[in-house]
Amino acid sequence: MQNIQHKPIKKFSLSGTIYDDAQIFVMKQNYLKLLDFQMRCNGYVFRLDMRPEFALQYNEKAETFSFYLATYGVYVGKRKSEWIFGVDEHKIVPIPLSKSREYSSEAV
Repeated sequence: MQNIQHKPIKKFSLSGTIYDDAQIFVMKQNYLKLLDFQMRCNGYVFRLDMRPEFALQYNEKAETFSFYLATYGVYVGKRKSEWIFGVDEHKIVPIPLSKSREYSSEAV
């Protein structure tokens, strides 16, 4: 686990439509949580030194926003992904104790 920063980085992404501009921030946060869940189910955690990509394009005719969201993860294994918040280029960042209880109860 010492060389985790050298493991291959994998991109996780979502795209879709947001119908209300007042909900853009909330939806972005919800989609990030969804990507986090998807990553952890596959044994990955966030690469903290790589910010998520979020792009919006307004469709004037339909009055909607198309979005693309991508984040990056590193494989740590399914069990370890339950207690690791993320990895930056120098260290592993553990999930705070209260949050790790949330993740373990959600997994059941």
